[in-house]
Amino acid sequence: MDDALLWHRLQFGFTITYHYLFPQLTMGLAWILVYWKWRHLRTGDERYANAMRFWARIFGINFTVGVVTGIPMEFQFGTNWANFSRYSGNIIGQTLAMEGMFAFFLESAMVGAMVWGEKRLGPRNHFLATLGVAIGSWLSGYFILVTNAFMQHPVGYALAADGTLRLASLQTYLLNPWALVVFLHNQSAAVVTGSFVVAAVGALYALRDRHSEQAALFLKTGTIVGLLSSVLVAFPTGDMHAKKVAQYQPVTLAAMEGRFHSGPVAEVNMIGQPNVKERRLDNPIRIPGALSFLAYGSVYANVHGLDEFPEDTWPTNIELLYYAFHIMVGLGTIFIALMTIACFQLWRGHLEKSTTLLWFLLLAFPFPFIATSAGWMVAELGRQPWLVYGLFRTTQGTSEVVSGGDVLFTLIGFVGLYFVLGVLYLFMVGREILHGPQGQAGGAHG
Repeated sequence: MDDALLWHRLQFGFTITYHYLFPQLTMGLAWILVYWKWRHLRTGDERYANAMRFWARIFGINFTVGVVTGIPMEFQFGTNWANFSRYSGNIIGQTLAMEGMFAFFLESAMVGAMVWGEKRLGPRNHFLATLGVAIGSWLSGYFILVTNAFMQHPVGYALAADGTLRLASLQTYLLNPWALVVFLHNQSAAVVTGSFVVAAVGALYALRDRHSEQAALFLKTGTIVGLLSSVLVAFPTGDMHAKKVAQYQPVTLAAMEGRFHSGPVAEVNMIGQPNVKERRLDNPIRIPGALSFLAYGSVYANVHGLDEFPEDTWPTNIELLYYAFHIMVGLGTIFIALMTIACFQLWRGHLEKSTTLLWFLLLAFPFPFIATSAGWMVAELGRQPWLVYGLFRTTQGTSEVVSGGDVLFTLIGFVGLYFVLGVLYLFMVGREILHGPQGQAGGAHG
C-alpha cells in the first residue's frame, strides 16, 4: 500500500485496456460498413443494406460503451498523473484537444445519423454519414497515437525555462515518424478485430442454419478482410514498427526478445523463459538470424543486448514484456494461418459446409482482443522506466497528494462499474445477434 506508483499504474493500465476493447472494434467495423453501404449504392443488392443496418446497430452500442469508458482517461491525467501533465501538457494537450474537437465530435455527430437516419437522409447522404463515422473514428485514433508516439519518441519540443516542455513545431509533432508507423500497424490490427467478429457471427448463423444470405456475406467479408489485415499487421506494418524500435529503443528490443548479450546473427526466440537474475533465456527454441533481419534488414547485423545499457534504463518488467510480445506475435501468426485456410475453403465454395472450420472461426473472435491488449502492453512496458522516453521518468509523473489507498479504492470502484457495463454490453449485443439482421431501413425513430 505504500507504493502509490504501483496503484497508479495498475489503475490506468486496467481502465485503458478495458476501454480499448471498444474503439478497436468500432475502428475495425467502420470501413466494412462503408464498403457495404457503397456496394448497396452501386448494385442495389439488399443483402449489403441489411448487413450494414445490422452491424450499424452493434457499432452504435459499442461506440456508446467506448465513450463511457473513455471519459475517465482524460481525468486520470490530472488525478493520477498531475506531475506528468504539468511537464508535458503543453504538447500532448494539443492532440488530446484535437481528438475531442475534430475527430470525436465528427464521429459522434454522424453515428446517430448512420444508425437511425437512413430513411430521412436518403441513400447518398446516409453513405456520407457512414463515411464520416469512419473518417472520424480513424482520425480520433491518429490523434491519440500521436500523443502516445511523443511519449515513445519525443519530437518537435523545446525545454522551457521552468523545466517543462513546450511545442516547438506542430508539424514535426503531428508527423512523428513513430506515429505514422504505429498508426498503420494499430489500425490494421483494429480491422483484424472487426473482421474476426464479423466472420464469427457469420459462422454462428451458418452453424445454426439461420439467416443464410447474411451468413454467407459475413463469412465472405470477414475472412477476406481478415486475411488481408492479418498480413498487413505482420508485414509491412509490423516489420516497420520493429525497425523503429530497433532504431530508437534498442534496449526495449533486447528486452522483448530476452536478449541479454549482444552479437550478430541474432535469433528470434519462439519459446523460452527469461531469467533476469542469471542474465539468460532458459529453454529457448530459436530461429537464427531472424531478429537481425527484422531489426536491421540483414541476418548478419549486430543486435544490442541488455548488457550494453545501464540497468536503470532497462524495462522494469522484462518477463511480462517478453511474454506479452510473444503472445502478440504468436496469435498474429495463427490469425494468418486460420484466415488463409478459411479463404481457401471460401474459394472452393465449401466454407459454409466446413463445420470444424466454422467452429474455429466462431471461437476465434476473442483472440484479436487479446492480441491487441498484449500489443499495447508491449508498447507501454517497453517504454518503461520512462513516461516520455529519455526525458521524464515514470517515478516523476504521479500526483503526490493521491495516496495508494485512494487509488486502490477508486480502482475497486472501476472494476465493479466496468463489470456491470460489460454485462450490459454483452446482453445488448447478444440480443442483436440473436435477433438477427432485418430488412427494414431505420427511420427517424429507429
